[in-house]
Amino acid sequence: MRLVVVAHGTRQLLGNAVASIIAKRAGRVLAVESKAAYVELCEPLLTDVLADGQPSVVVPLLLSSGYHIKVDLPRAAEGLPVAMGRALGPDPLLASAQVSRLVAAGVSPGRPVVLVAAGSKDPSARADIADAGVLLAKAWGGPVSVATVSGSGAPPIDQVVRPGDAVSPYLLAPGFFSDLVRARSEAAGAEVVADVIGPHPDVVELVVRRASALLAEERSERAG
Repeated sequence: MRLVVVAHGTRQLLGNAVASIIAKRAGRVLAVESKAAYVELCEPLLTDVLADGQPSVVVPLLLSSGYHIKVDLPRAAEGLPVAMGRALGPDPLLASAQVSRLVAAGVSPGRPVVLVAAGSKDPSARADIADAGVLLAKAWGGPVSVATVSGSGAPPIDQVVRPGDAVSPYLLAPGFFSDLVRARSEAAGAEVVADVIGPHPDVVELVVRRASALLAEERSERAG
């Protein structure tokens, strides 16, 4: 079985590199072939990667449920020997990675933080974003408010971020949304905007765990 991690995709090369790094590191831990794919805006597209018919486990690098998880990814895998995982978040390992980024940015532990996600109109994605805020508050040991770039699922940045606040982008890779988070947060007076989650070791560990569970399910089904 092959591991395929699938990210949304961005027009920024640095953003797309995050998925490639995660795929390589997770594949090395699992001792399997691994590859990065994208939903849109970047090649290779998931549909093209899966078209070769090679048995694969697919771990989405998407932080919340929504249209891509519910429609795009299942459609790309339809009729193929593919085991598809759920959205990567929310998860305590992602919160742990966010804490690491906040500390690296110089934010004092326990200080109030604003988690900023892209936002979504999908009710399940909105619930995921809220849960991500709860998990970050628990891992951080301090109050966490939630905002979104779009204003869908939580208030927009300018209604939540206050002068002197620290901001934790709930985004996996740099790109269009991370640029908006930084610009709008700083415009609202944020003192610190931490880095995106990126290919943090906790993210790699989460992908390894998700892939391992899918591989175990596939072995069990074959044995049965």
